Amino acid sequence: MEGPTTGKRKGFLKAFCLLFLIISLIFIQTELSRGAEDDIIELGKKVYNSRCVICHGPKGDGKGLIGIIHRFEKRGMVWNIYPRDFTVGVFKFRTTPTGCLPTDDDLLRVVTYGIPRSYMPSQADLSLKERKAVIEYIKTFSIRWEEEEPCDPITIKKPDWVGCPESVAKGKKLWKDMKCWECHGWEGKGDGPKADKIKDDWGDPILPFDFTTGATKMGFAPENIYAAYTTGLDGTGMPSYEDSMTEEQRWHLVSYTLKLMKRLKDVKKRCK
Repeated sequence: MEGPTTGKRKGFLKAFCLLFLIISLIFIQTELSRGAEDDIIELGKKVYNSRCVICHGPKGDGKGLIGIIHRFEKRGMVWNIYPRDFTVGVFKFRTTPTGCLPTDDDLLRVVTYGIPRSYMPSQADLSLKERKAVIEYIKTFSIRWEEEEPCDPITIKKPDWVGCPESVAKGKKLWKDMKCWECHGWEGKGDGPKADKIKDDWGDPILPFDFTTGATKMGFAPENIYAAYTTGLDGTGMPSYEDSMTEEQRWHLVSYTLKLMKRLKDVKKRCK
């Protein structure tokens, strides 16, 4: 016959064993997860060293063997194009608000399709696992990925009237009022009075985009242009208009931009 003390000891022993079992399972699961993460990072490093290091450098600071990836002269000035510096964690092409880290989908889009009209090639021939792995490895270059969480992406829903004459007219007025012409010029050729004075966050001169040459680096789609006006292009002189313009105004500005890009033919029938 057991006394009260013996019963308490057995109860305590059972509770202790259960707690030990739970802790052990958590430890094992943590170690397995950590091992899996290490495998992903190692795969990402392998992909990076074979595809990316020549431009972005072994430290991810944009100081690879290529150095300057393009140099061109315009209006008597020389502009140098450098690879992206991953160590600062600043990315131009995102669907997240200005100042935020990009989402994994944003990064995957760039790795998969490259950046049109730039020197970032498509890596679509890599497996999805390899592309996701190299993204995880790129994150190791900046402490921002440890200290911050990506913001929620902006909502993009294109109105039916985008590109229609009335919207284009309103967008043209906004182009003037928001002083877009100061950098991009009155006709969107990138030749505004401030065009030669713009520098990026690294202190390097950058040239405003010439919309008359065709697709932006984010593509032809109106949604991509809207994203640029809403999120801004962090690290450059292109600001976000999310706070200074309403959603409707930004879409009107998209309409006028499409005119500058000569992309209104596809919407004329819809506007009638």
